[in-house]
Amino acid sequence: MKKGYFITIGLIILGITSGILFFVIRDANAKIPDDVSLVTQDGDPYIFKNADKKLKLIEFMYINCPDICPTTTQKMNLLKKDLEKEGVFGSKVQFISITIDPYKDNPEALTTYMNNFEIENDGNWFFLTADPNHVREDLLEIKEAAEPFKFQFRDPGDGYYVHTALTFLVDENNQFIKKFPMGEDFDRKEVFEKIMDEL
Repeated sequence: MKKGYFITIGLIILGITSGILFFVIRDANAKIPDDVSLVTQDGDPYIFKNADKKLKLIEFMYINCPDICPTTTQKMNLLKKDLEKEGVFGSKVQFISITIDPYKDNPEALTTYMNNFEIENDGNWFFLTADPNHVREDLLEIKEAAEPFKFQFRDPGDGYYVHTALTFLVDENNQFIKKFPMGEDFDRKEVFEKIMDEL
């Protein structure tokens, strides 16, 4: 009987370990596809394969989000100031916010959103959306950017999206490094320290 007990415990531990390893390996291999192409808040094309070779903190958000997205953007803006004090924001680190609601969040709306948060439009924090001339096609591009990180989002019909509450740090090749919570759980100090460790 004891032998069966230990075998059962061993199988449970093996199963848990295998599950953890699966997610670790999946995350480690996550990368935004090179051919994902969107437009910036200025209406300029942004193709990930042509992106600057810098660390990037990726936020998936939408303007009408009532809580978690604006809270994350505000905390990222404070983090930006921390990185500027170290002289690395812009030169070695960029931020990217990708809307999950491109039908409403066109370049003009994203520019207004930036202004509301007093985010300087200096070419180091890109807010990405769909080209207004082909929103449906570019929405698929947004989903393609989110899929490697298993970032899920959907509109239940009321315009308030249900979405994963994570941000992502990627390297100069848009390869996953680490994920962090959004909203009130976004720990600015933790993200800052991880970014500095990677530089």
